[in-house]
Amino acid sequence: MRVLSGIQPTGNLHLGNYLGAIRYWVRMQDEMDADSQCFFFLADMHSITVHEGREQRIRNVRDMAAALVAAGIDPDRSVLFNQARVPAHAELCWLLSGTARIGWLNRMTQFKDKVGKDREGASIGLFVYPVLQAADILIYNATHVPVGEDQKQHLELARDIATKFNTDFGVELFTMPAPIIPKESARIMSLRDGTAKMSKSDPSDMSRINLTDDDDAIMQKVKKAKTDPEPLPETAEGLAGRPEANNLIGIYATLSGKTPDAVCAEFAGKGFGAFKPALGELLVETLRPIRSRFLELRTEDAALDAILEKGAAKASAAAEPTLRAAYDAMGLMR
Repeated sequence: MRVLSGIQPTGNLHLGNYLGAIRYWVRMQDEMDADSQCFFFLADMHSITVHEGREQRIRNVRDMAAALVAAGIDPDRSVLFNQARVPAHAELCWLLSGTARIGWLNRMTQFKDKVGKDREGASIGLFVYPVLQAADILIYNATHVPVGEDQKQHLELARDIATKFNTDFGVELFTMPAPIIPKESARIMSLRDGTAKMSKSDPSDMSRINLTDDDDAIMQKVKKAKTDPEPLPETAEGLAGRPEANNLIGIYATLSGKTPDAVCAEFAGKGFGAFKPALGELLVETLRPIRSRFLELRTEDAALDAILEKGAAKASAAAEPTLRAAYDAMGLMR
């Protein structure tokens, strides 16, 4: 079993990153047997679809590496690297561009959602982004890819590209990757709007819990989180139509390892004046050790670069046979 996951290196690491992906990655790494391997990469090449200064992009990559290690990713047990250090990703992306079809990319809903009515002004990279994602996966012949529901379509595209390439060139080169959609992985919403995903792009810092927030800031944000005046119900079914309440209960349930029904039963009939302090304390106790380790690591640029370079060497070695075979299948002499 070979598992691959990638994450965008962003300037603001928040609770959504941790509960939505990173915590599950750590658990998956810890449960791997001796014949399995986890590849975790920082998708810095994907990040160029949005303009960003050179120094900020470098800082973001190092900060994300620090966050992953602080959260429990072990560079000695997993392969942790940034995408740009492994040129095979970009090379295979170009080779697969001859196989992918415009019609397939036109159906990608994420592209449509992101560009809206400004399709003509959108980056070409944003349009072909899913082809690079396919290369990310196929270059390692990943057998499994943890994805959210919003990324499942991109994984299906990777399978389509792999099938067509194998068929067109009469090879059995690329493995068909299977999705892992972890049920326990939470979709964390904004603290100011329970219908919007927690995001660094939200102009309000009160909408998210940042990994760098101190204990007081976390408590303050939780106490000011948007809620409704109704008491908490006895079961999660009673949260229907209450997005903010559902989000806060979901965060508590994920952190505590309880079901939303169990959390509702514990606080049934109580208002948010009683629930928010309990949630704040749980967040503080969970994030404090991660924050401390992260703040320590992010000052050690040389150590972080060494971790990424070591991971990139392992990733490059794993990618080279597949890339060489793809060139050969297409009749491209190197």
